[in-house]
Amino acid sequence: MRNNVRFFFVSIALFLLGIPLALGAQNAVGARGFQSPTVDDITQGALLYDKWYAALGQAVPEGNMPLWSAQSTNTRSGPDTWRCVECHGWDYKGKDGAYGSGSHYTGFPGVFGTQADVVAALKGATDPGHDFSAYLDDASLNQLAVFITSGLIDDSQYIDTVTLKTKGGDPAKGQSLYDGNCASCHGADGATILFRTEGINETLGAVANRDPYRFLHRTRFGVAGTQMPIGRELGWTPKEGVDVLAYVQTLPTGSEQTQPSNVGEGSGASPQVGGPSGVAGGILTGILAFLGTFGVSAFFLFGLIVLGFLVVWALRKRK
Repeated sequence: MRNNVRFFFVSIALFLLGIPLALGAQNAVGARGFQSPTVDDITQGALLYDKWYAALGQAVPEGNMPLWSAQSTNTRSGPDTWRCVECHGWDYKGKDGAYGSGSHYTGFPGVFGTQADVVAALKGATDPGHDFSAYLDDASLNQLAVFITSGLIDDSQYIDTVTLKTKGGDPAKGQSLYDGNCASCHGADGATILFRTEGINETLGAVANRDPYRFLHRTRFGVAGTQMPIGRELGWTPKEGVDVLAYVQTLPTGSEQTQPSNVGEGSGASPQVGGPSGVAGGILTGILAFLGTFGVSAFFLFGLIVLGFLVVWALRKRK
């Protein structure tokens, strides 16, 4: 009996001791109830920012995003209008950044605020047209907010806003990282996978030179809906991502004038410039040559007849 009483009081003491420990753990989560960001939350949030419906494997909502009608400068429609990046840019600055002009300009601001403020905005607190709660659950909304509040990198320190080239990037180090992690899919020249951009096909080098902010975002966090390696998961620092960008900006963009692959082969005479090309060209050239020769001959014969007529006319008149 005495042992049972002792066990009872020990249990009560442990229970009372556990109360402050539990309260301390709860307070560590944060006054607003948001968990500390993890690498997985930041990466998933970045994928949601890029293309949330692809990251979640959902169908794209029909029509345009409700707020899209508030602007008239960006003429895109449908799926693109639902992407965070189309309004706020790959540099996250909206109208104050790279999307401050050009075909992507909307006039919408960049992304900023506390995690609670971002989640509230995503639920339509600032504008009912910005309510994504019907498409993203609370976990996804919080991951997107974690990325915006804890995962953004100001790449103006790495990219020249005029030339769009890297500032301080190390192409040699970037090549080593690219060859070890990227070349197997994109190819040594970055042209194995082509990117469809506004009606044209682009190589990886073209993307890196035209839109380096997009390149850096996807190098760090991957591409929504694909199995692309993620720089953060590979342990790359932001600077190493810039090194990869510096190297890829040296790869072919598809606009270079290249020599034919068989230049220098053989020792035969070069074809005559301006000669007929193909059977049809040869036939046409022969017909034109015949007509030309026939015309000259007919004109010469006509001249002889006229000359003979004049001679006969002159002799008869003389008699």
